Amino acid sequence: MDEALLRSLTPSVLGILVRRGVDFAAAEDAVQDALIEAVRVWPDAPPRDPKGWLVTVAWRRFLDATRADAARRRREGLLDEEPPPGPAPTVDDTLQLYFLCAHPSLTPSSAVALTLRAVGGLTTRQIAQAYLVPEATMAQRISRAKRTVSGVPFDRPGDVATVLRVLYLVFNEGYSGDVDLAAEAIRLTRQLAAAIDHPEVAGLLALILLHHARRATRTAPDGSLVPLAEQDRSRWDTASIAEGVEILQTALARDRLGEYQAQAAIAALHADAPTAEETDWVQIVEWYDELARLTDSPVVRLNRAVAVGEADGPRAGLAALAELQDTLPRHTAVAAYLHERDGDLTTAARLYAEAAHKAPNLAERDYLTRQAARLNARRGR
Repeated sequence: MDEALLRSLTPSVLGILVRRGVDFAAAEDAVQDALIEAVRVWPDAPPRDPKGWLVTVAWRRFLDATRADAARRRREGLLDEEPPPGPAPTVDDTLQLYFLCAHPSLTPSSAVALTLRAVGGLTTRQIAQAYLVPEATMAQRISRAKRTVSGVPFDRPGDVATVLRVLYLVFNEGYSGDVDLAAEAIRLTRQLAAAIDHPEVAGLLALILLHHARRATRTAPDGSLVPLAEQDRSRWDTASIAEGVEILQTALARDRLGEYQAQAAIAALHADAPTAEETDWVQIVEWYDELARLTDSPVVRLNRAVAVGEADGPRAGLAALAELQDTLPRHTAVAAYLHERDGDLTTAARLYAEAAHKAPNLAERDYLTRQAARLNARRGR
């Protein structure tokens, strides 16, 4: 049984049913029934047209459910519209399915879960394991999301920016349980890039490929964080870097700059440096200027302060940092780093300890605590 084939066909089959007027939740249930039937039947009797087979079986499952449920009598007008035998339509509705799953009325967590379920083809159990929540909790979240989008017209204009935000959220979840969400995000973004010609889709794909290329070096064997400057660059995935850079260059050549392209350009400059000392920080500052212009994000300006500190010296970085509110996430950690670079170990150690108390996760807290301890030990010598 070719599970990859089933997963690749799922969004298109689901899209065909929804386009025919089937409620999203009912369509998703019918497609899942068809997939179960395929797993049972195909090993002994593989169909000549797998997509057409799935459409026919899913449609019949929907009709069976419609007949059995009195609450769905309003759909009885569809009963005589069973598709004729033969190849399924070649139109791929995957793109509209992306837009539907990233509908603005959904919360980010619901949009991510629904995208993984409907477009990614993951099971509810897999998604629950990835998010470290009970399967029943995730099932309720997905059901609420499906009810929310059930009345949304399937052919509404798509919001590419919302879809990209959802895919980037999926990528940043990383790996948990038996599902590699980073790899899943790359797969889904590739699929989106094949369906739509948009420079920011290409920008996101380039960005996540460049970030993913460094994945193996981001943590030590004991699980502790390894900062970019200390990573073993010989272990970076050069094939992913080359692909990401090529995709980025093609997107930039279209002269329609967006935030994901700018972020990818920064990641490419890091990837291009043979050593941390050879990083072109001046260009990185320029790209952060572009990114700040595009997003007006204080987090972008915080990252820019670090880059300024590398390009023009720690005091210039501290001056840039002083323009930002100290309530920003990781503001204290950046201040600690820049004070250490400036030689003020006492202030840096204090700030590292403060940053550790504010850290959003255990790995960052442990890293910052070690930095404070390291500087305190140096001061005690």
